[in-house]
Amino acid sequence: MTASAASSASASTAPVRILLSEAALRAHGGAITATIAAAMAGRDWVPVAPPAVDDARPIDADIAFVSRDVTGRSTKHEVQPATRRFYTAMLEAPSLRWTHTHSAGADRPVFGQLRQQGVTVTTSSGANASVVAQTALAGLLALARHLPQMLATQRERRWAPLMGADMPRDLHGQTATIVGWGPIGQQIGTVLRLFGMSVVVVRQRATPAGEGFETVTFADVPAVLPRTDWLVLACPLTDETRGLLSAAALDSLPKGARLVNVSRGEVVDEPALIAALQGGQLAGAYLDVFAHEPLPADSPLWTLPNVIATPHSAGFSDGNAARVVEIFLDNLGRWITQAPLRNAVP
Repeated sequence: MTASAASSASASTAPVRILLSEAALRAHGGAITATIAAAMAGRDWVPVAPPAVDDARPIDADIAFVSRDVTGRSTKHEVQPATRRFYTAMLEAPSLRWTHTHSAGADRPVFGQLRQQGVTVTTSSGANASVVAQTALAGLLALARHLPQMLATQRERRWAPLMGADMPRDLHGQTATIVGWGPIGQQIGTVLRLFGMSVVVVRQRATPAGEGFETVTFADVPAVLPRTDWLVLACPLTDETRGLLSAAALDSLPKGARLVNVSRGEVVDEPALIAALQGGQLAGAYLDVFAHEPLPADSPLWTLPNVIATPHSAGFSDGNAARVVEIFLDNLGRWITQAPLRNAVP
């Protein structure tokens, strides 16, 4: 938020208008209204709802809170009508100065449009970090222990112990390269070290990630891929990470390496990824994100036996909503007092 916008918002005596979904207002018996009032520190506020389907009247708001129910089943590639109405309400609100989203990233096009209009956008980065890290580790362990293969034999009611060429490798001594060293990457790395794995951290700057971790920059990725048994993508989508894992990068991994992607689908060349999985260059992949979401029904990733595919749900957990609200309320208090906002998108 610009200094002039913050000053204007603070100096005004008019109630602060906050755009909220009806579901957010009803959540937990409407308790969010009391917590917002507390965060407002005496400032009056009024909730603003997005217009109904048949209501063409414009609305205005100073703040918008994009809760999980707003996005629902929408993705950044396919936006459902209810989500579109909320997005349109934000984009057409002339007084909107700040939007907070439930997601950890802000790469949906609407947030770029809002920022172009001078609206500050903040995220809920960190709210679901532990959950995403747990899911990534679950995917890694499932691949390491050949669970997809064993589940297939279970469905066939066939007793087939893992022996010979099917014997899983010890994780101890293998190398994992983690791209992205935010809260998610850090938690994944800590656990993989406990497994006895060597961990290479890829981050923007070569600032050491900590004792026991090798740290490199994005420019060094080509040098570390040839010794990477597990490539874990936990980075935001930026100009630097878009297309980072190209066909050439996949080819440079050791034959039989595995991929875990809880980042964004656009970080990977998806056709090249499919070819690497089909041809055996990659032994397996856990994928929660894709180049287009929802994943098209005809994508081979649905049926490849060495792929675990989940619908961008690695961060879903019943405690996330409360953590998102906590971050929003903290930022609301900061907005009122003109303090710097947490997780502001640069």
